[in-house]
Amino acid sequence: MLNATKRAIIVALGVILQFGFAIMIRLFFYNYLGIITLFYGVISVLIVLLLLKDSTRLSNDLPWMIMILVFPIFGTILLITLGRDYSKSKLLKNIFKYEKEYDAFLVQDKKIKDEVMKKDLDNIKYLMNRTNYCVSTNNEVTYYDFGEKFYPELLKELKKAKKFIFMEYFIIKEGIMWNGILDILKEKAASGVDVRIMYDDMGSIAMLSTGFSKELEKFGIKCIPFNKLSPFRGIFMNNRDHRKMTIIDGKVAFSGGVNLSDEYININSKYGIWKDNGIKIEGDAIWNLTVIFLTLWNANRQEDKDITKFKYDFGNKNKNNGYVIPYGVAPLHRDLIGEDVYINMINSAKKYLYVMTPYLIIDTDMVNALCRAAKRGVDVRIIVPGIPDKKIVYTQTTSFFRVLHDNGVKIYKYTDGFVHSKVFLSDDVRSVVGTINLDYRSLYLHFENGIYMENVKAINDVRKDFDVTFKDCKELNDQDVKAGFFKTLWQAILRLFAPLF
Repeated sequence: MLNATKRAIIVALGVILQFGFAIMIRLFFYNYLGIITLFYGVISVLIVLLLLKDSTRLSNDLPWMIMILVFPIFGTILLITLGRDYSKSKLLKNIFKYEKEYDAFLVQDKKIKDEVMKKDLDNIKYLMNRTNYCVSTNNEVTYYDFGEKFYPELLKELKKAKKFIFMEYFIIKEGIMWNGILDILKEKAASGVDVRIMYDDMGSIAMLSTGFSKELEKFGIKCIPFNKLSPFRGIFMNNRDHRKMTIIDGKVAFSGGVNLSDEYININSKYGIWKDNGIKIEGDAIWNLTVIFLTLWNANRQEDKDITKFKYDFGNKNKNNGYVIPYGVAPLHRDLIGEDVYINMINSAKKYLYVMTPYLIIDTDMVNALCRAAKRGVDVRIIVPGIPDKKIVYTQTTSFFRVLHDNGVKIYKYTDGFVHSKVFLSDDVRSVVGTINLDYRSLYLHFENGIYMENVKAINDVRKDFDVTFKDCKELNDQDVKAGFFKTLWQAILRLFAPLF
């Protein structure tokens, strides 16, 4: 991450490079080529040293360093444009503001905290120590192994709404799924229910009209296109809202991999069977998701002064059903919470670790964690799509097959179609279900959300889902993970630029 001081230094060096280039071309190019080369070499090395000094994720920063050393001017301009500095974004400042303000509403139950601290619950301790999200035990969790099972439950709960409906999704696309939801939302808004929709402007840009939000407002549905595309807003355009959640009256919440588009419920899927998942929560854990939603909402519209009105008191109905902690991921902090939770799960696995992910574009920290787990005897299995949705991205995914396979990690291709689920499961004890892909965009750039569970009954259903899905997969062998010279070269080039975009 570029802090303000470091960014200022790099900008200054970049300006020197550009002005120096213009002057030297005009006055000295032919007679002082050696001096010019040395000058640019020194400035490039200085910029790289600034990046290297505080780098905690070298595999992410290395492409920047190579770019700057090989193309000093272009590389520096690209870093200034795309590097992770958010100090000039009004929206990001507002998000920071509301995150800090809403921390006061995330109050951890002391009894549960003391209980966690006395037990071997290191993954939960990490989330409690590095975020302000609360762990709770008073929850009923339901897991859905396909979008078409998730969707009817979502409609059923939407129809019950009395006070408010909050929905935040990366993709909304007009069709059977969205129309079914919209009919209910119109009815609820007309009856006085506070209905709010937030969708990612880039994620839905090819699916919705430019006036979509205004159309919803006509029906009394409040709507925000998050981080609206603009040619003048620079870096922040690369940070998208990839979250997926629905919160109803504070009583019921849904999340998982399912967006609001027909292919997610296996209607008109171009990629065979669309394997996705959903999760429903009834209980105290919903409050975390509510605060996550309202943080982004009020960063856009300063609407709610007291958000406690959206909190529902569940009493102690399900107080012994394991530990649940929904958490948000944002490209604002030094800690990469999404990746760290996954790596902690890998490191804590004793018997097995199962993963479903649509993409596998990971840094060396993740690669090494997976390989170490396999080497110590953990049964590590990763399910990836058999039919990819993006060919270049899939080529990047396949570039990791060889190193993982050679170190004992088992790769499974879902032969029936495309896997969009983002699920981690280990030892029948702990699981993460959410929106966080195993790629640089989810782990470094996007706003995401996950639900960490430990000793929750629904984990048994997650295990059943994996057991059934493995039967519809092909495990890759030595021959399957091999690649010829030109394919290997192309994979290497794509992998080099993966962290930049």
